[in-house]
Amino acid sequence: MDNSLCAHLPVLIQIAIGVALPVLILVASHLFGQRASANAAKNSPYECGVPAAQNSPFRPRFVVRFQVAAMLFILFDVEVVFLIPWALSFRELLAQHIAIAVPSAVFISVISLGLLYEIRKGALDWDTPKSKLPPLCE
Repeated sequence: MDNSLCAHLPVLIQIAIGVALPVLILVASHLFGQRASANAAKNSPYECGVPAAQNSPFRPRFVVRFQVAAMLFILFDVEVVFLIPWALSFRELLAQHIAIAVPSAVFISVISLGLLYEIRKGALDWDTPKSKLPPLCE
């Protein structure tokens, strides 16, 4: 029993640190945190220099092109992460006579089709308004 406890001691220490650290941060924030007085200007949401207008018809609409480009980057970046282990283990799989060319070609073609679709939809065009893009299906 003692040997089993010694084997799991690093995991238990990691769990204890994982629980204690957030608790310590919250306690320190509460003890040393800044006490602000309630103020209407300080409690209002900050919207990048635009005055907060509640339900105003003249409020400008924000363009979400940056967020779309960021999500596309994350999507294709994650897919490339799946390609790196495939490229590193290619020799080992060939040595074991495992056919990997067809599944990898399908994977890369799906990525390429997704990229072509996004280019066609204009998600990567920063200067062209969406209303001036040609229709996808005619």
